Amino acid sequence: MKFDMMVGNNSWADTAQLAQNLQQHGFSGMLFTEAGTTPWMQITAAAMAAPELEYSTGIAVAFPRSPMIAAQIAWELAANTQGRFRLGLGSQVKSHVERRYSAEFDKPAPQMRDYVQAVQACLRAFRGEEKLNHAGPYYQMNYLPGQWAPPRHDYETAVKVDISAVGPYMCRLAGELCDGVHVHPMHSMHYIETRLLPALAEGAAKAGRDVTAVDLMIPLFAVPGDSPEERQALTQLAKVQIGFYGSTPNYAFQFDDLGFTGTTAKLGALMKAGDFQAMTDTISDEMLEHFAVVAAWDDLADALIKRYQGTARRVVSYLTAADLARHPDNMGRWGEVARAVTAVG
Repeated sequence: MKFDMMVGNNSWADTAQLAQNLQQHGFSGMLFTEAGTTPWMQITAAAMAAPELEYSTGIAVAFPRSPMIAAQIAWELAANTQGRFRLGLGSQVKSHVERRYSAEFDKPAPQMRDYVQAVQACLRAFRGEEKLNHAGPYYQMNYLPGQWAPPRHDYETAVKVDISAVGPYMCRLAGELCDGVHVHPMHSMHYIETRLLPALAEGAAKAGRDVTAVDLMIPLFAVPGDSPEERQALTQLAKVQIGFYGSTPNYAFQFDDLGFTGTTAKLGALMKAGDFQAMTDTISDEMLEHFAVVAAWDDLADALIKRYQGTARRVVSYLTAADLARHPDNMGRWGEVARAVTAVG
């Protein structure tokens, strides 16, 4: 099991320095989100500064980019990181895709199926396995002159394509077509065991694949501290994020399955009213125990191993960046957790 850190909007210089620190302290890699900035330049800066780390996008927004562009970026980063890059794709939501990116957003799951197949068709063409000829309902691609094909390299088979998935269709799609799945940060083990894994297995069976070939990348809310006071800041931040994610109607089952029926409706009403503090207060400590890993520093690694060993290929700490921004001296403690988690194999 690998231990990564999730990072967002940083300068190239700050990203490079952070990557060096993470490599020095035993982290496995960095997962880059796409929000206010694109991830590609930061990954390049990080990889040049810390060539032993592994890098992924979690996630890069798919639909505003041509599948050809996504495939080219993944190909180039795989070559220059010596196979230490994974392309993680996600659909985002309708308002962002249409109103922020001015791109097409139809039915996200069928569109993602076609997108992934188009990216994979590009990669096969880059490897010289076949001519580019993808004809799907959303993407049609059949033109790749030799002078426009990217250079071949030694890490062509290492290019991994992953997607984010929550609902059953996307989970089945990941099992059928993808190298891995990015689990939503707001998850419980009940969700993973009773919803995600069965859907992945169903998709894998449809394609005649072994479901163990699908890697799980699991972002998580790790809340370490040796007292409630020390954990307070990250506890609140975790509750803020759970409240925000939990207000989405499509995620209501996450609460309902655990007996917290009606929580999403309540969060949604508070979101519309702009009462963000009440949203945070709605997330009880009992809920937090399901959706986060709360432990003393010396117990955190064992708690992560107990929860995710045998399930996750990579665990990704969602809150570490925020903690280090407040407490830079905690890097050594996070490093101890990273080394302990990765030591179990």
